[in-house]
Amino acid sequence: MALELRQQVKMTQQLRMTPQLQQAIKLLQLSRMELIAEVRQEMVENPVLEEVPEVYDVDTVGETGQDNSSDEMAEVRADERDMDQLDWEAYAEKYESQGPTNHYKGMRQGGEDFPTLEQTLSTSESLVEDLLSQLRLEGLTESQEYIGALIIGNLNDSGLLKGVSVEEIADDAEVAVDEVEEVLAIIQGFDPPGVAARDLSECLLIQARRRHPDHQLLHAMIVDHIDDLERKSYGKIARSQGVSKEDVIEAAKLLVELEPRPAGGYATDEARYITPDIYIRKYDGEWVATLNEDGLPKLRISNFYRQELAKKKANGEKDEVKDYIQDKLRGAMWLIRSIHQRQSTIMKVTESIIKFQKEFFDKGVEHLRPLVLRDVADDIEMHESTVSRVTNNKYVHTPRGVYELKFFFNSSITKQGGKDLASEAVKAKIRDIISNEDPKKPLSDSKIVDKLREEDIDIARRTVAKYREMMGILSSSKRKRLF
Repeated sequence: MALELRQQVKMTQQLRMTPQLQQAIKLLQLSRMELIAEVRQEMVENPVLEEVPEVYDVDTVGETGQDNSSDEMAEVRADERDMDQLDWEAYAEKYESQGPTNHYKGMRQGGEDFPTLEQTLSTSESLVEDLLSQLRLEGLTESQEYIGALIIGNLNDSGLLKGVSVEEIADDAEVAVDEVEEVLAIIQGFDPPGVAARDLSECLLIQARRRHPDHQLLHAMIVDHIDDLERKSYGKIARSQGVSKEDVIEAAKLLVELEPRPAGGYATDEARYITPDIYIRKYDGEWVATLNEDGLPKLRISNFYRQELAKKKANGEKDEVKDYIQDKLRGAMWLIRSIHQRQSTIMKVTESIIKFQKEFFDKGVEHLRPLVLRDVADDIEMHESTVSRVTNNKYVHTPRGVYELKFFFNSSITKQGGKDLASEAVKAKIRDIISNEDPKKPLSDSKIVDKLREEDIDIARRTVAKYREMMGILSSSKRKRLF
């Protein structure tokens, strides 16, 4: 059989992600703070864009709703062809006369109580700032202050010196280890007590020596019996130290007053300040969603560049400046349109969630119903992937707290009566059962299973254990209190 080369023409359909569609998808999945940063950056790079402080109430320009894969991409490609033929002067003039959009249903009503600016600010001093201030008051040498700054800079979020040794700090500072030890001892005398300790035992010991300097049993328990204390093996500790079990329990009472995380009361660089994208409030007996557009720049086309384009068009000029302005106009309008589409989509998803989760807003988390992305996608006639992007890193402020939109999507657990419960509702019931238990006789996971069955919720013990661990609740043996 002979081999030969042939040329063949074949027509195929292929989905392609245009730059404009990529931008729309990117904006859709950004958090609110990331969106503001992105818009600010676009304003720096695109001189055609400018910010308008006023808020208008007009209809959306070029808003889309569907997100059904090939149909959406075809629509965007068609829009691109239309935009290539668009009279940019007329389009920009129309947009400027209307002003930026802020039309969404459920906008703020006059007189509603929204969180004030002061309620969203934090003025807490960081641990590093506090310790450096104390270090400067010690009257140390320049070398010692440098060593101290290295130590303070290497403390973790708990205020402990973990992950780096004094030998490594000595090498970095090019000094002897004993010099680092000397400065470390000084810092360990700072407030908060226990700061700069190298492990939990040293942290507790520093505090115990400061608060109970003569309590030798407490000191010995911290140094030699940390693991036994965690297991509450008070009899073993008593036998080892040659004291009564009652003496060990009394010392343990003092131990629980100590702070294992000295930096717990300080602000950290990793602290997250959440500003909600949506407010949900009851208005005239109905739950209403309101977009939070505070801080988000309202954009419009620069009048200067609009006039420049009009002049060049009137003169019939074809040059690089005209092409540049027209390209920037195209980019500006796509950005504005993408922001409108993002905000509108968030609103639609939130309103659908309110419809499905009305009992949660009325009665609380135990009435959260099972919900999957497909339910909302079908309800608002959008693609499931769009709903997924919308719910990522978007937060809603409700009378019951601030939640990520993903919170409202839960797998289902069937009750014996046939009605389904959301997994979050089951977690809430487990949390409620544990909060009402006798701390001296905590309930085992099996006992919690029995309690749930009394409410017609039939789940396995391992599921209870999994949910308990997800909520950060200790096992019954570690929750038990003897005093």
